[in-house]
Amino acid sequence: MQRDPECLFCRIVSGEIPCEKVYEDADILAFADIHPQAPVHVLIIPKEHIPTVADAAADKTLLLGRLIQIANSIAKEQELIFGYRLVINCRKDAGQEVFHLHVHLLGGRKFAWPPG
Repeated sequence: MQRDPECLFCRIVSGEIPCEKVYEDADILAFADIHPQAPVHVLIIPKEHIPTVADAAADKTLLLGRLIQIANSIAKEQELIFGYRLVINCRKDAGQEVFHLHVHLLGGRKFAWPPG
């Protein structure tokens, strides 16, 4: 599995940097965001280093789907019955700060539209 030793999320995956784990399996890790933007703010990441969603090759389709499935499961566990938002920022102009593909699961409050 490809990892980037300079990547913050790869360092979290390796255990070098601790996190508050919400979910983990062989391919995916989910953890609480350290700067939450909502009462529930979880990041769901592939353990493999993929810089952006645009870099996910066709053979990663199943992995991308699993990220969404896991986000839905976590939302259910967190009892986000009134709704939640899933966000994937792609590149700097869209607000991506850590260049390791990740899904933001946000919930526990009402959200406005458009988001920003």
